[in-house]
Amino acid sequence: MNSGWKTIQVVLALVLIVSLACFGGTERRGGRGRSVTLTGDDFSAWREGTGQWQIVGDVSLNPQDEKLLSGKSGSGAILNGPKGRTSHLFSEREFGDVRAHIEFMVPKGSNSGIYFMGRYEIQVFDSWGVAEPHYSDCGGIYQRWKDNKGYEGHGPRVNASLEPGRWQTFEVVFRAPRFDEGGNKLSNARFEKVVHNGAVIHEDVELYGPTRASAYNDEKARGPLMLQGDHGPVAYRNVRLEYAGALPFFAMDTATKDDTHKTAKEQVEMIKELGYSGMGPHGGAGLAEMVEELDKNGLGCVAAYLGVNIDPDKPKYGPELMKAVEILKGRNSMLWLYVQSGRHKPSSPDGDPRAVEILQEIAETAEQNGLRIALYPHTGFWIERVEDAIRVAKKVNRKNVGVTFNLCHWLRVDDETNMESLIKAAMPHLFVVTINGADSGGKNWRQLIQTLDKGTFDIRGFLRTLRQAGYNGPIGFQGYGIGGDAYDNLQRTMGAWRDLSRRRR
Repeated sequence: MNSGWKTIQVVLALVLIVSLACFGGTERRGGRGRSVTLTGDDFSAWREGTGQWQIVGDVSLNPQDEKLLSGKSGSGAILNGPKGRTSHLFSEREFGDVRAHIEFMVPKGSNSGIYFMGRYEIQVFDSWGVAEPHYSDCGGIYQRWKDNKGYEGHGPRVNASLEPGRWQTFEVVFRAPRFDEGGNKLSNARFEKVVHNGAVIHEDVELYGPTRASAYNDEKARGPLMLQGDHGPVAYRNVRLEYAGALPFFAMDTATKDDTHKTAKEQVEMIKELGYSGMGPHGGAGLAEMVEELDKNGLGCVAAYLGVNIDPDKPKYGPELMKAVEILKGRNSMLWLYVQSGRHKPSSPDGDPRAVEILQEIAETAEQNGLRIALYPHTGFWIERVEDAIRVAKKVNRKNVGVTFNLCHWLRVDDETNMESLIKAAMPHLFVVTINGADSGGKNWRQLIQTLDKGTFDIRGFLRTLRQAGYNGPIGFQGYGIGGDAYDNLQRTMGAWRDLSRRRR
């Protein structure tokens, strides 16, 4: 017994040592799990070649020069030397999906950057007082570079910058790109959420490749955090990273309304309490109020549900669509477009030319306002199947036009056996997924739309297939027609989602 127990103890100790070595840095346990702190008493969490970076206790503006920083003796913060021109810092550990807390300080006119995986930059800059921030301002996702031209930069939604010489904060959820076993990229990296000094400045921004001054031109599943050190004085402290956790799970407003949750305020406060990341509301008269409440609570408006008609004798869309564009401007939200026709049967490609013309027109306006379009397959509508949405999205051929995979509508009109092949076909265009509990082989909505903890359909297998295909975007709960108490439905669904997420890891 003693010999066996000693063997077990040795094995456990080795496992612990290996785990700590792999994780790196100073560790602590938080509400979401183990985290690593990269700033502390030394540079052990960083690779060799730290240049003139210094360990300091605190930082302030240099009293002789407002464009420089001065450090005080102690530990806990790092400063890139007396002149602010030195090498970049690279973390010893490499990361994939992370949730990051980073505090920084810049003097007047200074510039740095935080590169996730050494490739995807969030700009650090003195942008105090800038009225209309761009990708090059603080919090911007810096542009890419090709043929001496910049492209695909994303300015922050609002300028949340503080004056030079004050500590500022980024809270970031980052998703790494996904690859298959052969190293082929399945999906792009994305900044799921970026919060600057308490203000949401980015949500669900897809990154098609490394940004301009990245350390690497390739893309991989893991990479180091890089702090830019050669563009000007900058200091960092409390740089903490932990596993990002489950993909964002939002609620469609089909699931949030009942007799005690009628107003936007009541619905939003409920989903925040229960842990949902945001909402997918209808895009009609109540959209402005709903977005305002979501903003107040730090939640996202993932997509607004709106209609398009492709019949020549019908209006292409109502005034609510362009009103939604105005309300959602700059948010990178989606216009969740269902497409109808009285002239063409569901799924008929005869309607493609007219549909492509209308959708390209809307896509142009959407792009100018920082929005995307996710085509919404709906039973009985012209775009009825996921296959229809993929076909049309390919013909529209715009980066900001993609598709939705609606579980309940797919189960209603399609064959469950094509799940894997259909998800793979959708992946290059897949912007958002909606799920719910359902009965396999169900024929009516009561069977096909249930809370996530119910039904015989293998939702775990569906999510596993999504994950294997490389999907790393938002997932929403469809609650149309379930009835009963919205709070109870959403609470049980969130419990099921957390259970599914825990078991996936």
